[in-house]
Amino acid sequence: MPDESLLTVSHLKVRLDNQLILDDLSFEVTKDKTLAIIGPNGAGKSVLFRALLGLIPYQGEIKWKSGVKIGYVPQRLSIEKDIPLTVGEFLSFKERVKAEREKVLSLVGIDKEVSFLNKKLGVLSGGQLQRVLIAFALLDNPDVLLFDEPTSGIDISSEETIYTLLHRLQDTQNLTIILISHELQVVYRYADTVLCLNKEKICFGTPEETLDKESLIKVFGKEAGFYHHH
Repeated sequence: MPDESLLTVSHLKVRLDNQLILDDLSFEVTKDKTLAIIGPNGAGKSVLFRALLGLIPYQGEIKWKSGVKIGYVPQRLSIEKDIPLTVGEFLSFKERVKAEREKVLSLVGIDKEVSFLNKKLGVLSGGQLQRVLIAFALLDNPDVLLFDEPTSGIDISSEETIYTLLHRLQDTQNLTIILISHELQVVYRYADTVLCLNKEKICFGTPEETLDKESLIKVFGKEAGFYHHH
């Protein structure tokens, strides 16, 4: 049985303030797989996400499978430390039933005790806030999750934990994951497919097939080596 296409992007072009950000971009995302999008700053990665979510005008075609529900986890959420909003109150914006919330909290590995739910969002660590944001997205019971650099600003140990979590969610919840990442070792380890982006498609395929030295130089220039952790 052939793989089922969840998303098809054809000849996508995005202009913002008369500047061409994405040019003639085409690719597909298969159900229950992980697509990693890599590229330098200014390559159009976050703009692509905004187009996929229907937040900006574009030319070309973005075709989601009928009925697909999309969850989104932003790159970062700037929260003042004294904001009076608690974890529980934040999650209740999407809460349907308490049992559903407790299930989601267990899935993302965060404390579902009252003491944690009563914590202010502004005092959470980067890793804790990331998990709360993932839980918030999961409360919609999505088919696909979009992550804009899900570990931006988080230390390496927490980063490993977050990527392990994403992989586990994919396996247990039949999720399709599309993530923006700047870490090549993460792409090799967790992605089924990689899209190399620098305003246009540079390469697309499995990490092993596409992430050769020539492609990385086209994407990142001479700084390609700095995108590895040693």
